[in-house]
Amino acid sequence: MQRPDDYPLGPAYDEMFAASGDTRAHYQLLHTRIQTLGALELADRQQTLERSFLLQGITFTVYGGGEAAAERIIPTDLFPRILPATEWAKIEKGLTQRLKALNLFLADIYGEQKIIADHIVPRDLILGAPSYRRQMQHLYVPHNAYVNVCGSDLIRGEDGEFFVLEDNLRVPSGVSYMLANREAARRTFPGTFRQAGVKPVERYPDLLLATLKSMAGDWRPNPQVVVLTPGVYNSAYYEHAYLARLMGVPLVEGRDLAVHDDLVYMRTTSGLRRVDVIYRRVDDDFIDPLSFRRDSSLGVAGVFNAYRSGNVVICNAPGTGVADDKAVYAFVPSIIKYYLDEDAILPNVKTFLCRDPVELSHVLANLDTLVVKAVGASGGYGMLVGPHASRAERADFAEALKADPENYIAQPTIQLSTAPCLVDGRIEPRHVDLRPFILSGEKVVVTPGALTRVALKRGSLVVNSSQGGGSKDTWVLSDDGRAPPDLPDADGVDAESAL
Repeated sequence: MQRPDDYPLGPAYDEMFAASGDTRAHYQLLHTRIQTLGALELADRQQTLERSFLLQGITFTVYGGGEAAAERIIPTDLFPRILPATEWAKIEKGLTQRLKALNLFLADIYGEQKIIADHIVPRDLILGAPSYRRQMQHLYVPHNAYVNVCGSDLIRGEDGEFFVLEDNLRVPSGVSYMLANREAARRTFPGTFRQAGVKPVERYPDLLLATLKSMAGDWRPNPQVVVLTPGVYNSAYYEHAYLARLMGVPLVEGRDLAVHDDLVYMRTTSGLRRVDVIYRRVDDDFIDPLSFRRDSSLGVAGVFNAYRSGNVVICNAPGTGVADDKAVYAFVPSIIKYYLDEDAILPNVKTFLCRDPVELSHVLANLDTLVVKAVGASGGYGMLVGPHASRAERADFAEALKADPENYIAQPTIQLSTAPCLVDGRIEPRHVDLRPFILSGEKVVVTPGALTRVALKRGSLVVNSSQGGGSKDTWVLSDDGRAPPDLPDADGVDAESAL
């Protein structure tokens, strides 16, 4: 099967179509189904998909830009992104390797600091990082699992190979959209989904709960887990409530918890109940006003002392952010080699550290071809996409780089892979990335699915929802199968009635 003439292929790798225009084997089933649907039916299914998100209250909050905070439904595309089994096997192996090494790295830098003594990573890069927490020095972390939930961002280069763009180790978000996208996609293409042999992601809440409980399993037979949220005004509050509900555990704010004699309790209508594991969705600075920011009203006074005493577990551990610092990212292949004596299965993107005068000179001379990022920023903020920036924007960024070079890194502009999306009634390619979710406690588990983020603006490489991006479901296939030659009208069920 060939791609439609009105679906342009550029230099980027396209997920559905090969450079020859042939449909990739693992997409043939979906492509065949799409060809049987007219424009009106596709539009109806897209509207039904969006309506399901609206009815479920699946939203995120956008801040900044000089405007009041706005709550929006995350834009969601109709067509799933599909990954064959062999490709996923490599991703799974690479992410497991990466998280094991990063947990060992965190245990080391908050312990004996051998990697610093051996000059693998610069001392000042670690100890001077804003996210480094001296309070974590020599504290016991069960299973050395500092990072219990990780959401690494992967991109596919023009040659089809995956790279790790960054590691999100603090309070990574987006898993609720992965689960919601799956539920919507199953209803939108029910027959295609059944025939494709898609691996399930629905067990994620159970796996997350098992991971959290394993962190206290050595000393409490049935640990009490809670999800700690900053509150309803947080941009990811929907996800906090969603995960708490699916795990069947309480959703609490700081005011719902109290610490007595270094034990943490939850206030309930029947009295105080002891808490053993806190899945925190609150940043380090706000966890405990006695240990971190004194003006915080989001955390729990004394909770860090309870953590230090071994009476409660905080997941992810405070101080994990130093390992996903964008400057530390450049050293992750060396970190993997140092702790595991293995080469990185998933490579990094070439990264220039502006703290190095030679590399800073290179970056300043090539701002029109590079992506420049602030090491502590996230969500698509604090970055410059050189090829898409104006001369004035590049000049302003150059001054910022000269003033504070240690705060920036730069990377080549990579043409993210594209995937078909329904845009204004037309099927067009849009750039995508991939955020799989990895759990680490007693063992490491990679969820067989991911959040695919989409840059919905034509030509844009920024996929963040806060910057106009959207998402789509990700189908990881059980094998690398090819569509059967004569497909029945598998999805003949009307999309409205399917809901």
